[in-house]
Amino acid sequence: MRALVLEKKGELSLREIALPLDVGPDDVRIAIHTVGVCGSDVHYYTHGAIGSYVVRAPMVLGHEAAGTIVEVGANVRSLKVGDRVCMEPGVPNLSSRATKLGIYNVDPDVTFWATPPVHGILAPYAVHPAAFTYKLPDNVSFAEGAMVEPFAIGMQAASRARIVPGDVAVVVGCGPIGIMIALAALAGGCSKVLISDFSAPKLKIAAQYAGIVPVNVGEQSLVDAVAAATDNWGADIVFEASGSPKAFADLFDVVRPGGAVVLVGLPVEPVALNVPAAISKEVRIETVFRYANIFDRALQLIASGKVDLKPLITGTYDFADSIEAFERAAEGNPQDVKLQILLTGEKG
Repeated sequence: MRALVLEKKGELSLREIALPLDVGPDDVRIAIHTVGVCGSDVHYYTHGAIGSYVVRAPMVLGHEAAGTIVEVGANVRSLKVGDRVCMEPGVPNLSSRATKLGIYNVDPDVTFWATPPVHGILAPYAVHPAAFTYKLPDNVSFAEGAMVEPFAIGMQAASRARIVPGDVAVVVGCGPIGIMIALAALAGGCSKVLISDFSAPKLKIAAQYAGIVPVNVGEQSLVDAVAAATDNWGADIVFEASGSPKAFADLFDVVRPGGAVVLVGLPVEPVALNVPAAISKEVRIETVFRYANIFDRALQLIASGKVDLKPLITGTYDFADSIEAFERAAEGNPQDVKLQILLTGEKG
């Protein structure tokens, strides 16, 4: 089967590769339609590793996807051939202690598409457990279906924040995940969300959403912007979504006493954290790693029309041009939020 393969750091190819396609009794086979280009995919391409996950053998990329079911296993009752679906890419060990605690996202045995040594799904077909495959409502396109995965991270962050209606939030970092967090926070009850970055084009994209207030930290201090927006009290919730070590210096100057800091961005190396500042304000610190028990809720929120992710899709490529899509993503163009790849040649 022809797939987009990361041969090694900095080297991609479109070539034939043997992938497991046997459909078990609890599985479905999916004809892949749309795949999003994620920052982690790009990082494996440019760096060959993310932390302890190292690309040691050729690996198919891609984990944000939607498609159509073409075969179902003998035990599958919830889905049928022809259903349009999106897929949760991480499958835990269902008998693990983490799964039984409801935190299967941190199960050490989880297998996650396009995380070494597990292949991703930038290929015409994939087999996946039906339990982690979700039918798309009729009003949700394949393009939106492929956005459920990154939006689920925003939903997980909003859930961990324990938003109270009317809260004022700050998101540090206006990348794809930062914008997803801002939208999830608004949907969760925040009255407004300040989002900060150095990139004016990205801030302009975020600012088109009502309730999101852009802060260009190249022109204005985030501390000053938050003080002005909150009568010098501070934000109820601060989401760190940049992963930049520099961002951690001001986190506890931005949050209010008794507020919450939610860490989502993943720094490449350990960073300094001002513990005395956190303690003096009795700040609650939460962390986010992927998501658990939230994928279907993210999908339903999109289907409700309360969250419109279509403006975030800033480029679409045919499967034959996948390498070009990754090269563009690796350039980090400030006007880009989410690039997608169509495996069928059809938009929808």
